[in-house]
Amino acid sequence: MFDNFKKKLSGIFKISDRQETLKKSEIEDAVREILLESDVALETAERIISDLDRYMADPKKRLTRSELKSTLKRSIESILNSNPVSKDILHPDKKPYVILFLGINGTGKTTTVAKIANYLKKRDKRVVVAAGDTFRAGAIEQLALLCGKVGAEIIRHEAGSDPASVAFDAIEHARARNLDYVLIDSAGRMQTNRNLLEEMKKMKRVAKPDLVLLVLDAMIGQDAVQQAQTFMKEISYDGVVLTKLDTDARGGAIITIADQLKKPVYFIGTGQEMGDIMEFSPKWYLDRILPEDGK
Repeated sequence: MFDNFKKKLSGIFKISDRQETLKKSEIEDAVREILLESDVALETAERIISDLDRYMADPKKRLTRSELKSTLKRSIESILNSNPVSKDILHPDKKPYVILFLGINGTGKTTTVAKIANYLKKRDKRVVVAAGDTFRAGAIEQLALLCGKVGAEIIRHEAGSDPASVAFDAIEHARARNLDYVLIDSAGRMQTNRNLLEEMKKMKRVAKPDLVLLVLDAMIGQDAVQQAQTFMKEISYDGVVLTKLDTDARGGAIITIADQLKKPVYFIGTGQEMGDIMEFSPKWYLDRILPEDGK
């Protein structure tokens, strides 16, 4: 995972096998090019370059490879840690804890709902899932199938029914049975569909979620940021789930999302199986793109 990004960054430190230090002029263009090729937005890349500049205020100053690597790592780490997760999902202060998932078709949102249901169940949490994407019969069937695989309860209505009523029934079901979590899927609508956006807003008013997560596809890179910014104008959310990282050849989308959206990444999808999801860790990410020497 992120092998291409890691390889390119590592190449900076190998400009010459005999060269012990690197000139400023040799560094900035190389770092900028690699970041842009790896789906880091220009504005974010320039922020990282500015951090390097501060460490190389003297244009004649030369950095060792170790110093350059540490400087890059600190800069990216500061971006990733600038919006820390503020809600402890595994130790909520109320029951049921309601999580609403937003996102457009193709991001892996419905699969992500089932994956997080599985994640919680494996930690002995009691979960019910609301099949709130009532505009697509296929989405209801898909979620029912996935919930069956992971052993999670599901509340579903007929296709075309009111999504808010599905969310309401799931929350009442959880309250009556003292369940820990309600996970609400929503229609994977395009951001420009006004009627569907209004339905989503209604669902949020009715469900009063404790956490709203926007599901984004890492493979679409900077387009994911544009999607998120459009949603932000219409419906507020607390954080991001980034999917398909196992197929993300470039690897820089996480940095752009953290810098541009000012929202934390709560979970990342790392594969196709139900167990392939994890809480995001900046350290985990940094260890993969800028590993310690010898790793």
